Amino acid sequence: VQLVESGGGSVQAGGSLRLSCAAFGYTYSMNSMAWFRQAPGQEREGVAAIYMGGGSTFYADSVKGRFTISQDTIKNTVYLQMNSLKPEDTAMYYCAADFGDIWSPLDRDDYNYWGQGTQVTVSS
Repeated sequence: VQLVESGGGSVQAGGSLRLSCAAFGYTYSMNSMAWFRQAPGQEREGVAAIYMGGGSTFYADSVKGRFTISQDTIKNTVYLQMNSLKPEDTAMYYCAADFGDIWSPLDRDDYNYWGQGTQVTVSS
């Protein structure tokens, strides 16, 4: 399985970006996808996750009300719409896919495949 992210960039605080992650390969048994982020010197943290079957979503408290995760099941693609961006949202954003039976939405150890990352920079 290969995950390909796109859509990162640089914006001013208050701006918006939309990230995309397309999954290629044997995705038949893929249960969920998620976005994580990692700032320099910090741990990789879960941002948002979506269950592919029913569309249930989970968000980190820090992004609730500002970020929205969505999916296109035909294209095997998930999106992360990021609004009202803050400088503290600056990080490398990674897409991840989970094929397990038990789902921990924002637990990085739960995910089996990762994308290469896309940089998001928010200036004040």
